[in-house]
Amino acid sequence: MTSQPSPLGGPPPAPDAHRAESGEAGAAPTKFPKVVVMGVSGSGKSTIGQLLAERAGVPFLDSDDLHPQANKEKMAAGEPLDDLDRKPWLELVAEFLRDSEVGMVAACSALKHSYRDALRIGDPDLVFVQLTGVRELITQRQHDRKNHFMPPALMQSQFDVLEPLRDDERGFPVDVAGDPDDVVDEILRRL
Repeated sequence: MTSQPSPLGGPPPAPDAHRAESGEAGAAPTKFPKVVVMGVSGSGKSTIGQLLAERAGVPFLDSDDLHPQANKEKMAAGEPLDDLDRKPWLELVAEFLRDSEVGMVAACSALKHSYRDALRIGDPDLVFVQLTGVRELITQRQHDRKNHFMPPALMQSQFDVLEPLRDDERGFPVDVAGDPDDVVDEILRRL
């Protein structure tokens, strides 16, 4: 049987992509979970998410690609999205998560508990990896980005809306101050 590329553009799942926690070479493969890499704009969701998906051998979804044009235009005009703007977008992201027959990694802001609830409709066992870091670092990264519809002026609105993971949510925070490979190493250790 040959592996087919993912319709999301990611690599086909590797048969031994995620080893049992023992880390032994002969350990039986375990199913890689569906993971949402979340955080404010500029925190590195796409960079970390894509690298994590490559290392795990699962598809990657950048949920920014699913925003309707109206949302992109609103943000580009310096207006933060409200819950009504986000609702159909989150439903679409949840649909992609639900329809994936293998583990996957999705980069999605998922700033509020209610947004993460909407995503869990697609898969109640989602694991959320919240990218955290000092505001100055994230602000600098946001300013360094080119050709992105989210302007740096909306950074504060992201921090204002952000709700940290709660005890009833499966996941953990990860500091993004380090090298992306080191951040992904930590995520893989904790999954």
